[in-house]
Amino acid sequence: MSSLPPPTASRAPDTTTPGLRRSLKRLDITAMAIAAVISFDTVGQIATGGGEAVTWTAALALLFLVPYALLFAETGAAFPQEGGPYVWVKLALGRSTAALTTLFYWVTNPIWLGGSLVFLAARTWDGFVFRLGSGTVADYTFKLLFVWTAILTAVVSLRRGKWITTVGAATKVLTLALFTLTAVLYGLEHGFRGLAGTHFTPTTAGFLALVPILLFAYVGFEAPNAAGEEMHDPQRDVPAALGRSATVAVCCYLLPVLALLAVVPARQVTGIGGFMEGARLVFGIYGPAAGPLLTLTAVMFVFALLTQGSAWMIVSDRMQAMAAADGGFFTRSLGAFHPRLGTPVRTNLLSGIVATAFMLTAMQLAGGDAGAVFAVVLTVAVTTLLLSYLIIVPSLVLLRLRRPDVVRPYRVPFGHRGFMTCAALVYGWILLGSWCALFPGTLEPLLGLDYAFATTWGVPRTTFEAFTLGTVAVLLLVGMVGVRVARREGAGGKPAGR
Repeated sequence: MSSLPPPTASRAPDTTTPGLRRSLKRLDITAMAIAAVISFDTVGQIATGGGEAVTWTAALALLFLVPYALLFAETGAAFPQEGGPYVWVKLALGRSTAALTTLFYWVTNPIWLGGSLVFLAARTWDGFVFRLGSGTVADYTFKLLFVWTAILTAVVSLRRGKWITTVGAATKVLTLALFTLTAVLYGLEHGFRGLAGTHFTPTTAGFLALVPILLFAYVGFEAPNAAGEEMHDPQRDVPAALGRSATVAVCCYLLPVLALLAVVPARQVTGIGGFMEGARLVFGIYGPAAGPLLTLTAVMFVFALLTQGSAWMIVSDRMQAMAAADGGFFTRSLGAFHPRLGTPVRTNLLSGIVATAFMLTAMQLAGGDAGAVFAVVLTVAVTTLLLSYLIIVPSLVLLRLRRPDVVRPYRVPFGHRGFMTCAALVYGWILLGSWCALFPGTLEPLLGLDYAFATTWGVPRTTFEAFTLGTVAVLLLVGMVGVRVARREGAGGKPAGR
């Protein structure tokens, strides 16, 4: 429910970036948000929570996703500059804070691409398309090709690259819809055995386990704003696109998770292979066509994962590039946009290097155990992303308080009070999710719950903390060095986007 801005309202600061072409329309923005937000790698992970996972998925959709989408719809329409959250934090808290926040936001994506996404893609290809093995030349080759294909699709011009994410979004929704429909047909024929003994009653233990992964699944609707100056009409299209993509996201998480649990007992659902193993079971109703159809679904699944990684590279690399180009992080040359492609090629390549290094490190430290790598690496991605929102969300509040004159084509219902209520809800969830992601198993004893760390994660706490806390420490060090180098070079005089 929007309201018209006051007649005296002004535009957000004009900080346009030369060389960018407006190529994103409402459908493109919607598809980019769907491609970024709906995470195949989290469907199985959520389903491991059993029946209560459905309950918590629905609860967080109402109590987190809705206020989250409202906040970013208003801010994204009011401040549509290239770089999105980087610009918002800079306007609210300054260039240095924005650069550090953007680093945490950006690095999530190469870590995620080189971690859970590539491991899930390899596992799926190995089990349903072509045998790769574990730690073999074929395994390494597949993973390297997956990572760098995602990077190269982010390098091409957005005018062409948007079609990759659009096709990926359509493929993702189609695959999830096919699985859900097939699971229903299977249940009607064989019975919904997975529901036997399944309890949907929420528990504290389930809540603490599921909160970080559900928050990670639901965040990302601000991502298209990283290409704000490449949208035709962001002030009108952003709110509408976020509303549509949020609705699709809820359905694409809730329905497949419920369908998966209906036909597969929760104890048999695994985070890394749960979705495709469920597909293997239910596709049996297609008789002789089951094998080829399952292989086709696996290929679509891997393609959707690839475009998911590509979508995040497109948006997060633009944010990081804008931080560098604005003189906030190391050197301006890192943020240069290619004059013909209109993409931050140097930052794209840096993402590929980080993703590759993380993938190789993860394979070595986890001893080749794909399941353990999947869970730990996904937690690292959850941690760095959620930590960035601890700064981004307060920045939205500060912008609303300090810049009331800026035109806001869309406004959160119930005005200022509604905005602040949404911000408080979102921040509370993010704070809780960040703690649970960084320090799992620490709140349970306070609530009288048992928590077997090694059994839950498949690795000792020392290995887990080496990934999570070690990653955070290294990022803080790199960020502080980057800000310091930028200051010494005297590259802080021009506004974001030049």
